[in-house]
Amino acid sequence: MQIDWFTLVAQVINFLVLMWLLRRYLYKPILKAIDERESKIVAQLKDAESKKKEALKEREEFNKKNEKFDSERDELMQKVIAESKEQKKKLTEKARLEANALKKKLDDEILANHAAQKNEIEENIQREVLEIARKTLADLSSVDLEKQMVRTFVAKVNQLGKEEKEKFVSTLASGKDPILVQSAFDLSKSEKSEIQKEVNGLTKKEYGFEFKVNPKLISGIELSANGYKLSWTISEYIHSFENELNDPIQDKKDQPSDKK
Repeated sequence: MQIDWFTLVAQVINFLVLMWLLRRYLYKPILKAIDERESKIVAQLKDAESKKKEALKEREEFNKKNEKFDSERDELMQKVIAESKEQKKKLTEKARLEANALKKKLDDEILANHAAQKNEIEENIQREVLEIARKTLADLSSVDLEKQMVRTFVAKVNQLGKEEKEKFVSTLASGKDPILVQSAFDLSKSEKSEIQKEVNGLTKKEYGFEFKVNPKLISGIELSANGYKLSWTISEYIHSFENELNDPIQDKKDQPSDKK
């Protein structure tokens, strides 16, 4: 069989040219496209992995935030409950104190009214006793009651004990203000002079005196200087008599009952 070398060479050249053309214009673009596609897929996979990791991180952060929120919510709830209990306690205590204050105020008002009524009754009794005593003395001996009160007060000054007398003298010596003498009635000039003479004789020193009328004393005389007071009033006898009356009643209350 005879070989046609020209044809063979031409076909080989054609094949080589075809291969070069295929590689130049077909294989390389295809391989490039495949590489680009692969690179794109790899990039997408990496991006997806990155997004997945980011999503997992965000999920973890969300869970942490959720746990923190739950913890803070529970803590806040406990705090609100505690503050609510404390506020309730304070309001209860405030209400109790206000109730006690109101009760004390009412009790004080009752006691004040009772004391005022008692004082009024005592003053009325003292006035009645004074009037009876005045009439009695006038009827029996024609002695003026007010003069007798001055004599009684002067005698009380003169009869002070040693310690009380020293206290009286030292108190008067420590002040500069005049000695205040209050009485339930106007003192005559001779009665004022008698009181001054007795006090100055007791202290062995001349003092200034100021005399005032004070109806609240309900028949009596009161001497005061630098916080020291010395008085004689019918009130003293009324209170003494009242205590003597109250003591037996109180003793009976304090005695244990024989009833079973």
